[in-house]
Amino acid sequence: MTRWCLLTGLTAALAVAAPANSATEPRLPVCAPGPASSRPPTGPPTLNSPRACRSSAPLLESGGTPKLPANAFTPSGYHHLGAGTSGEWGGVSGRFSVVDGSIRPQTYDFVVGRFMAKRHLGGGRIAWLEAGWSETGWASPGRQHIYTFNTNTNRWQFYDQYPVRPGDQVWLDINGDPAGVWRAWLWWNNRWNLLTQQQLPLGDRAHIEQYVEVHVDASRQTKIDVPKVTVDNVRLRPSGGGPSRFWREDVPTETAAAARGGFCLDWKTRYDTWTAGDCPD
Repeated sequence: MTRWCLLTGLTAALAVAAPANSATEPRLPVCAPGPASSRPPTGPPTLNSPRACRSSAPLLESGGTPKLPANAFTPSGYHHLGAGTSGEWGGVSGRFSVVDGSIRPQTYDFVVGRFMAKRHLGGGRIAWLEAGWSETGWASPGRQHIYTFNTNTNRWQFYDQYPVRPGDQVWLDINGDPAGVWRAWLWWNNRWNLLTQQQLPLGDRAHIEQYVEVHVDASRQTKIDVPKVTVDNVRLRPSGGGPSRFWREDVPTETAAAARGGFCLDWKTRYDTWTAGDCPD
């Protein structure tokens, strides 16, 4: 899905700002600094999860001078590798590996591994919340960041307090409640960290996406390399409550093209375990 506000929102994204939550701020302590988690999540996140906390998230600035490679080119625009549900669900969770893509500084290039909850509102309008890891050409190029994006603020929000690096694996969760408040969580320091919560016009259920997404600056051709990203343990949360379940073939699902622009998608188990990135030579 194209972020229709990407270009117009970049200037704002380079400013330093506190995280904007349109919903009532939860009564959670601010997350203290800590290491990456040493074990998988012990259960789904809620505001009552043991040791749950909320993050603070200054936006990051960028710098550097872009340099174009002289070899093959990746088609400009968006490349989506992954899948989306045909029906509506109450949330999604799972694990993404982090890689180092050949993203140029001071460009609109980016690569992300992310979940999304979205709803088409009509008239070409879409409301959504997404969360994942990113490497972009404008926020500390060459580094990977935990991030969120939502259509209330139309801004990328970067979370520098979680220092992710190539080879790391991150557990993420997005879910909504009966009041239509959608929350994005990161499992960090063996506790659920609330990244953002937003009152969005989704209701308590939405279409769910799981994607490795690559964008190439349309004004500056290049070849972007993306080492293989691994995604696993992907579970869907039923709307209206109930235990989460693996995203399997019995879930009506729409998939992106398996090979486009030099990138390949390999379903290990449809649709909860897969890889995406550069095609093998």
